[in-house]
Amino acid sequence: MRVMVLVKATKDSETGIMPSTELLEAMGRFNEELAKAGILLAGEGLKPSSKGKRVAFEGSGRTIIEGPFPETSELVAGFWLWQVKDLAEAVEWVKRCPNPMPGPSEIEIRPLYEMSDFAENLSDEAAALHERAREKVENR
Repeated sequence: MRVMVLVKATKDSETGIMPSTELLEAMGRFNEELAKAGILLAGEGLKPSSKGKRVAFEGSGRTIIEGPFPETSELVAGFWLWQVKDLAEAVEWVKRCPNPMPGPSEIEIRPLYEMSDFAENLSDEAAALHERAREKVENR
């Protein structure tokens, strides 16, 4: 199963406070462990929401919203994409993770949908479109 592991933002991450050398080294070692175990598919840190934008959709309309965004606790400061056997394995790996922030922090684990989850509504054409897109990404 694939999971998205979300490092929740904090006031420190939203103000752009950079991680210490010690934290960068600890996270690097943790990422090496994930890669060695065959779990790590991707992972990155995100700049503060003040550097981002949102696009709000309503019908055919699009509205651009400039960052920073309120509600720091709902924002994401970084992520990993992991391949694990189940959520319990993902939880065990997160428990081994260094605290990604200087103070209190949270990491959220969310399973990804797989194409099989959409089987009831997935036409052959839609399945082919999604498969071609995945192949293009993998062949970059």
